[in-house]
Amino acid sequence: MSIQLFVPTFRVDECLKEIKECLEKGWTGLGYKTIEFEDKWKDYTKLPNAHFINSATAGLHLAVKILKDEYKWDEGDEIISTPLTFISTNHAIAYEKLNIVFADVDKYLCLDPIDVRKKITKKTKAIMYVGLGGNTGQYKEIVDICKEYDLKLILDAAHMSGTRLNGEIVGKEADVVIYSFQAVKNLPTADSGMICFKEKKLDDIARKFSWLGINKDTYSRSLDNGTYKWRYDVDYLGYKYHGNSIMASIALVQLRYLDKDNAYRRQIASWYDEAFKYHKNLVKPVPVSKGCESSRHLYIIEVNNRDELLVALNLNDIYPGVHYRDNTEYSVYSYGKGTCPNAHRLSSRIISLPLHLRLTKDDVEEISNNVIKLASSIKED
Repeated sequence: MSIQLFVPTFRVDECLKEIKECLEKGWTGLGYKTIEFEDKWKDYTKLPNAHFINSATAGLHLAVKILKDEYKWDEGDEIISTPLTFISTNHAIAYEKLNIVFADVDKYLCLDPIDVRKKITKKTKAIMYVGLGGNTGQYKEIVDICKEYDLKLILDAAHMSGTRLNGEIVGKEADVVIYSFQAVKNLPTADSGMICFKEKKLDDIARKFSWLGINKDTYSRSLDNGTYKWRYDVDYLGYKYHGNSIMASIALVQLRYLDKDNAYRRQIASWYDEAFKYHKNLVKPVPVSKGCESSRHLYIIEVNNRDELLVALNLNDIYPGVHYRDNTEYSVYSYGKGTCPNAHRLSSRIISLPLHLRLTKDDVEEISNNVIKLASSIKED
């Protein structure tokens, strides 16, 4: 039987019960369950605002768009970002015709504050910080840099649902935090996300932008007893980015189990750590930063001859992944090639091992033993 990288777990009966309420009520779109989930998410994270959207990619775009408009950034102004991320992180910046300045990564695979400082110019307006795999990296140092240079901080928390730093959910210092609830994330739905602006004013704008710029959503109008509830204005040229009540129904159930599920993910990671601790010459796990209680969306190792090891593991019915290819290797971002040597080096050496709730200790032992055996049998280039 094969071992996959990701296999989501849903509490099916509970999810169906929540969805059934939507179907019986006849309200499956924006509102009802989306509002309930937003309130639960604010209670859970202690963030002041939360708006449920159809994907984290939509949220990243809204974050950049709204900050650009609100603070009058010009086309060609710069946001510092990482090359080691899924492309939606950087696409969101490019959508708004802002320049992406790539900064290198540290041992946690997150932005390196030393290189970030080197990349700041008069045109720098914000830093896009990615908590890769749920790791906080040197987040606090990045917060300090933003304060020092008066830069906006966008936290791409796609992997960070439930991550805590020194006991608190991460993100209260950021201007905006974006989460992913895509199908294989720690809080999986089919696809959805959450955007959490620090300022209520920007949260209000996000709600309009995510519903085509309309100033009053359909659910709010349905609660209006006035004769003219069908009337609305369109304040912005917006997008159809809002979430729906079916996805929110699933998310409400998944949230109940998020901390418990993340605890089991950390248990799996500890089994991997134990298996590899005497094999650091072959397998080097990416460390978790001090004070970070990671969501452990990923368990990443650095190895020699990564590509050969991937093939060898596949032949043994083990299917890891790679998070991520250095974005400057893609044609669209090739202008940044050579600017982030550590990210480029690690991009060819990292593997994400299977990590999901259906794995057992025996599965982890099988994976670890195969990694050690196969890594030792492959000749170095």
